[in-house]
Amino acid sequence: MSAGKTYTLNDGNKIPAIGLGTWQSTKEGEAKNAVISAVKAGYRHLDLAKVYGNQSEIGEALKELIPSVVKREDLFITSKLWNNAHKPQLVEAALDDTLQELGLDYLDLYLIHWPVAFESGKDVKDLFPSNPDGKTRKLDRNTTVIDTWKALIDVQKRTKKVKSIGVSNFSPEVIDALVKATGVTPAAHQVEAHPLLPQDELDAYHKKHNIHLTAYSPLGGSYGKVKILTEYDEVKEVASKLNADPAQVLVAWGVQRGWSVIPKSVTPKRIETNFKSVELSAEDEKKVSSLLQSLGRKRMNIPSDYSPPWDIDVFGEPEEQSQQYKVNVGA
Repeated sequence: MSAGKTYTLNDGNKIPAIGLGTWQSTKEGEAKNAVISAVKAGYRHLDLAKVYGNQSEIGEALKELIPSVVKREDLFITSKLWNNAHKPQLVEAALDDTLQELGLDYLDLYLIHWPVAFESGKDVKDLFPSNPDGKTRKLDRNTTVIDTWKALIDVQKRTKKVKSIGVSNFSPEVIDALVKATGVTPAAHQVEAHPLLPQDELDAYHKKHNIHLTAYSPLGGSYGKVKILTEYDEVKEVASKLNADPAQVLVAWGVQRGWSVIPKSVTPKRIETNFKSVELSAEDEKKVSSLLQSLGRKRMNIPSDYSPPWDIDVFGEPEEQSQQYKVNVGA
């Protein structure tokens, strides 16, 4: 496995196998320094989002890096449409806002971040509108994900602002609805995926329909439900055998399943280490995968757990069954 490995999307564009995740890089200077360190270490895939709140800072990093360190065309930059801009008339404006923050003319990949529309509110900067009682987020139940997907298709076809389009945190059923309504299959789907959530059924669906899977939270943890997976003996033992870091093992576990993987870090040494490739044997993969049997299946990122919750069932998990709404596909 090579750190320079790429996958070809269903539209012909290529996505690098290992990218830098930038979620939670919110302290001043963290995101900028992380991106500079990553690109200098060899990363060419950067995963961003409006809601992460750091795109302007990342734009400062890109200004320093392009073209002195790397050509723009050699980078693969992903960002995501946030929930408050799902109305069709807001989609291109949201993309323009992201491009302005980043100082770019185009994105390589633009994803619908969640299949959940929030009310837009009076101010587009209000990313998390709440209902008057403050107990749940204020959902837009009139805008369907199909409406939003159609608008994104239109922007891609009509402009040169985005090369590939896709989704994040969707289910196969909702993706099927998008394709049935538009005839356009997402090029990529970004989801939580790691040894405690191996996404076997979803992975099979993606391979059948030629949709690339990008794994976020590949090291697990981050949500307080279990320890970060690098701390478990099964991963440490494989790392010791390969003279590697436990995080490298988990990144390799995802890449060898055919996914792009976006570990996040703000530490230059960790960023560099995560990018160095290792090769897992079948025995190594089996040992890492055995975490599922010993710890049980765990999805870390569920909107019903948020404070306040979104009051919508996104994944069909048991803890979501009390939520009032389902994803709106217009049916």
